[in-house]
Amino acid sequence: MAVRGIREYDGKMLMSSLMGRFSNNTISVRGDFALIDPTTDMDSLPQSMPWLLTDKLVAKPDMLFGKRGKNNLLKLNATWEEAKAWIQEKMTVDTTLSGVTGKLTHFLVEPFIPHDKEYYIAMRSFRNEDTLYFSTEGGINVEENWDKVKEIHVPVMRDGNILDAGNFDVTRELPLEGSELSAVASFVNALYRFYADQGFSYLEINPFAIKDNVVIPLDLVAKIDDTAAFENLDSWGRSLEFPSGFGKTPTKEEAFIKELDSKTGASLKLTVLNPDGHIWPMIAGGGASVIYADTVADLGYMNELGMYGEYSGDPNEELTYQYACTVIDLMTRKSDVRGKALLIGGGIANFTDVAKTFTGIIRAIEKYQDALRTAKVKIFVRRGGPNYKVGLDKMRALGGKLGIPIEVYGPETHMTRIVPMAIDYIKA
Repeated sequence: MAVRGIREYDGKMLMSSLMGRFSNNTISVRGDFALIDPTTDMDSLPQSMPWLLTDKLVAKPDMLFGKRGKNNLLKLNATWEEAKAWIQEKMTVDTTLSGVTGKLTHFLVEPFIPHDKEYYIAMRSFRNEDTLYFSTEGGINVEENWDKVKEIHVPVMRDGNILDAGNFDVTRELPLEGSELSAVASFVNALYRFYADQGFSYLEINPFAIKDNVVIPLDLVAKIDDTAAFENLDSWGRSLEFPSGFGKTPTKEEAFIKELDSKTGASLKLTVLNPDGHIWPMIAGGGASVIYADTVADLGYMNELGMYGEYSGDPNEELTYQYACTVIDLMTRKSDVRGKALLIGGGIANFTDVAKTFTGIIRAIEKYQDALRTAKVKIFVRRGGPNYKVGLDKMRALGGKLGIPIEVYGPETHMTRIVPMAIDYIKA
């Protein structure tokens, strides 16, 4: 499981295409949006989107950062030729935001629609509830006027059962009256059903307007649980992107793992933190990966983390092999007299076959055995779950066979006990 940010374009397109499903077709969302990147043929784009030539337009970067208005990164009330020239200019120069410098590569273009009233809505998931935040005064100053934001708490569990988002009704909670209440409440009710159904963990529209009974989402930020992809193929398709943050270009290895991840229902994640790091956690499970990283940080060795990632959801042997090869290749490119520690950790799996995934990892260790010995890598293993005894026995035998130090522990050992062991090794 991983919560990932999506582009404003993707969030708006999903909302526009699906809102009728969650409102019995009583709510419509303006759906004219264009995403432009360096590969877009902007001269021919109006052929498929004629509104680009007939409407005044808004153009802005779509790269997972906010406060574009405050950073002079909005082109408003523009013709297509003006918007096109502005985008081409912004693509050619470096931009610095909050100390991070990078290229602007993706832009959202949509109609510029004058309106009188702006609202704010956000939704966030917590362990036992979803919380909605609503204000009748949306816009760039909503944070300065947070005392005017209404919080609406929606329990998601009762007596151990998941509640049905379709039964949620916000009507009595909104500080509105009459036809304005009816229109806004209908949208918020449908939006929450959309939010719950499509795997969102955070959704903010600031602001939105309603004109001629059509909802206009002017600015949108969203985070989504990417493990919901296979449950939502009918709506997401295979085109929904989870881009890196502004200023961060994926490494070749990160891009390779992302490609593997896109081809499976399992989860494979990799973020390189410090190529010179001495602690490399190859962890099974999204929650476990957080716990291991936090433990390393709590013990004062965060700067030694070579990577952050996970393999989970019962990946097959070949996928696990490819993942392990990538991690081991990264960590053994440079040697150090202190040596390095590879953590093959995880909790007690529910359905992942430990012996099967360990077979893939063992193949990778065998392939890189010379590099592992040269880099003075010591391997620390802790795992439990289906067939874990077979997997652990194979790991123990591997150490003796290859002459590589491997310490192996099962579920009788605390999950993160191997972290201080690894730290002691690289300190020696």
